[in-house]
Amino acid sequence: MILALGIVNLVLVAWQLTTGLHIIRISPRTHRKTGILLAVTAVLHASLALLV
Repeated sequence: MILALGIVNLVLVAWQLTTGLHIIRISPRTHRKTGILLAVTAVLHASLALLV
């Protein structure tokens, strides 16, 4: 579970970088929602890692 969340975070960080640098053009609303999703999965990943 922790590894899967780490991989999801890696993909989300890459997505945020490519959309933030305008390599891929999306709406700011979508960029913000994926950023919030990244923050949620990062907190979940970190809290699970601390518990294990």
